[in-house]
Amino acid sequence: MLTKEYKPINCDDYDHLELACQKSWTLTLELKSGEQLKAKALDMISRKKVEYLAVDLCGEIRELRLDHIASFNHPEFGTVLVSVDD
Repeated sequence: MLTKEYKPINCDDYDHLELACQKSWTLTLELKSGEQLKAKALDMISRKKVEYLAVDLCGEIRELRLDHIASFNHPEFGTVLVSVDD
């Protein structure tokens, strides 16, 4: 999955993640691999035309590729099913 071409996510979904970073919200995330995690949103990162969400997962910083996130949840906006722009 890591070698596939990056597909940008929907702008509204991106905006929700950006807001979560600004507010340092803890999100419940589900990745397309099936992995589920609860982590604090830290920053949006763009590297070599691929976008990532940096999160704090129990003191460990992880970068999650945006197009590998299936959904995320926070009480402020509910569950967001991430869609990619075609």
